Amino acid sequence: MIYGPPGSGKGTQAELLAKKYHFVHFDTGRYFENLLRSPEAKKNSILRREKKLFDSGILLTPSWVLKTVSDATKKIAAAGFSIVYSGSPRTIFEAFGTKNNGLIHFLEKLYGRKNIAVIKLNIREKTTISRNSQRLVCAICGLPILANAKNKHCSFCAGPMRKRTLDDPKVIEVRLKEYRERTYPILQELKKNGFKIKEINGEPLPYKVFAQILKKLSIGK
Repeated sequence: MIYGPPGSGKGTQAELLAKKYHFVHFDTGRYFENLLRSPEAKKNSILRREKKLFDSGILLTPSWVLKTVSDATKKIAAAGFSIVYSGSPRTIFEAFGTKNNGLIHFLEKLYGRKNIAVIKLNIREKTTISRNSQRLVCAICGLPILANAKNKHCSFCAGPMRKRTLDDPKVIEVRLKEYRERTYPILQELKKNGFKIKEINGEPLPYKVFAQILKKLSIGK
């Protein structure tokens, strides 16, 4: 599980880990964005409710997210794959639920406690705002480009680039507040429960951050 504020590179590092170790990258942000922008969302009152939250930068309803992510996780585990999450679970309820029915306990049953690794990417808030306000993603495959890149088309599929509603400066401020108040406490609770948090400097270029992560992990050793 890779944590960090918006723009810290969670998705990029998850993609790199997935490619190196053949994990399934469960990008919950992209997963829910695709779901909430699907034709079905216009007909479903729950999805319409969640879309309003998503577009404002407020985290989605924890109970609904927990069920959706748990159902998808169970299918991935049943297929025999390991998972790398980028920024999930995002609230205390999603992580721990009530009576040990949160995603952390679920993952312990599926994979074993010793196989759960938690990484925290540290960046400054001004880095978050700078990276996200300039960020573009591919309208076709969803892959991002670096904030300082000059690409007009995706380097993977050549699709057109677009700006996400989440990356509006006002929405970024909301997302930072949500991270501080609702996601960061998960890391504190994980520490109380005996999990070691592997802290990484997320400011350098992605390949340098990835090198730090590989040093912290002991996969296959």
